Amino acid sequence: MAKAYVFTRYGGPETEALVDIDRPRPGPGQILVAVRAAGVNPVDWKLRDGFRRPGDTGEPVFPIVFGSEASGVVEEVGEGVTGFAPGDEVFGNAAAGGYTQHTLLSAAVTAHKPAALSFTDAATLPVAAATAYDGLRQLALPAGATVLVTGAGGGVGSAALQIARAFGLRAVGVASAGKKDFVESLGAVHVASGPGWAERARTAVPDGIDAVYDLIGGEVLKDAAGLLADRRKLITAGAPPQEVEALGGEWVRRARTAAVLDELAGLVVRGTLDPHVTLTFPLERAEEALRAVEDGHARGKVVIEVAA
Repeated sequence: MAKAYVFTRYGGPETEALVDIDRPRPGPGQILVAVRAAGVNPVDWKLRDGFRRPGDTGEPVFPIVFGSEASGVVEEVGEGVTGFAPGDEVFGNAAAGGYTQHTLLSAAVTAHKPAALSFTDAATLPVAAATAYDGLRQLALPAGATVLVTGAGGGVGSAALQIARAFGLRAVGVASAGKKDFVESLGAVHVASGPGWAERARTAVPDGIDAVYDLIGGEVLKDAAGLLADRRKLITAGAPPQEVEALGGEWVRRARTAAVLDELAGLVVRGTLDPHVTLTFPLERAEEALRAVEDGHARGKVVIEVAA
């Protein structure tokens, strides 16, 4: 058996519970790992609310374990898996949820964890940092261009600002006034969120904004679209595809490859990317970890650490 934090039906926090589940067995192309850390992301509570990712098919089978990214130690490999063996330290996309003692990773989206990379930092890379990386690659901006990131104070946003700088871009981060110092510490221009933010962005960057990476959606996405001369340079990971397509932009296209994870691990080891894990919780306090992200006030990344 394995302890796991799950939701038992679609709904709010009242659907959540810490339960015992059967230890999963790896199928073809999968790896069983003893989890050491799991990243907490907004998509976790959105899935509990009933959000379906683009391309999702089939009916859900409850209970569903929270979490999409994890790091840990390989215990068993499934049929057809090569390059991994029991005892290897790895990180990747969780195929069976991350808020648990044992989970399955898809071998195609799993990377070996460098010794210099902590389990805690590694667990932030497969979803948050990789989403940031994939979006910036999708924008394909030349060095020196200006990219504006909404929701810049969170896990994806803070990673996007740093990766943009690594790509030679000028980064502008839209976040609350309380996160001004944090955004500026990442080498970005801060624009205070809230009513009138788009006009403040125009004032802060009078020579114009070349691209927008939106992580909020709704009215913020619509306001962001108005900043661009070329709407093809508008992408979002914070709104449904149809919402951004109606504005002339695109949903972030995820690569989901081990090669991207290797690149991100290298950026962290070299000191170019800091995941900025600001809060950690044991598995027994997973509810608090999720509330910290769902309430929208967390700065950087929140991680659940699982005892060996």
